[in-house]
Amino acid sequence: MRVARFSLNGEPKYGIVDGPELVVLKGHPLVQGYDTTGERVPLKDVKLLAPTIPSKIVCIGKNYADHVAEMGREVNPEPTVFFKPSSAIIGPGDSIVLPVQSSRVELEAELAIVIGQITKGVTEAKALEHVWGFTIANDVTARDLQATDDQWARSKGFDTFCPLGPWIETEFTPDGQVVESRIDGETKQQASIDLMLHNVPKIISYVSQNMTLLPGDVILTGTPAGISQISAGQIVECEIEGIGTLINPVI
Repeated sequence: MRVARFSLNGEPKYGIVDGPELVVLKGHPLVQGYDTTGERVPLKDVKLLAPTIPSKIVCIGKNYADHVAEMGREVNPEPTVFFKPSSAIIGPGDSIVLPVQSSRVELEAELAIVIGQITKGVTEAKALEHVWGFTIANDVTARDLQATDDQWARSKGFDTFCPLGPWIETEFTPDGQVVESRIDGETKQQASIDLMLHNVPKIISYVSQNMTLLPGDVILTGTPAGISQISAGQIVECEIEGIGTLINPVI
């Protein structure tokens, strides 16, 4: 099931994607379940929003060996954890804004986990039971600032640096699907999620051993090789089999 968050008459709502239409829900699915209003609206007539506004965005770095190699870094035995602020989130079709502070901004297409319940100290065996679903993220990064700053907060945290969407797929099971990114139609990244050094259950378990995850929280799972600079006027696409395509212009 694909759950979308969208704007209808200026008001944010949730709906279930049913072909070219959205079945409107009465409220937030994690609070009020999937009861519907009985209303249907065409997808083409609404503005899709980021599918969740989390209390925190937890990111896993250096999780594909080929990406670690292209960055000239070493693989860590444990997941590398950092954060992006929720103010960095934008939705499908929203513009990635290049900051004046950076001369090299790059894309990073990633599978994103959306947590469905309070999660603390969960085991790997039980981890997927705590997932609401999965979506697509672009971990936009000011690469030059990442290299010069002592930590990654600024380079990863600019406004518009976390596109999410286009919706949450609740029936997605991570199993070899391909993560792909394109700039103006040219493929830049393309790799199976099975190449993750730390898989989805391990990531959820590891993060939950160190902090409490709340419903709606997002975990970005890392990006494969092929990170590429983006420039104003370009169109960036991030696609994952079984979920869809997240498209954002760059300005």
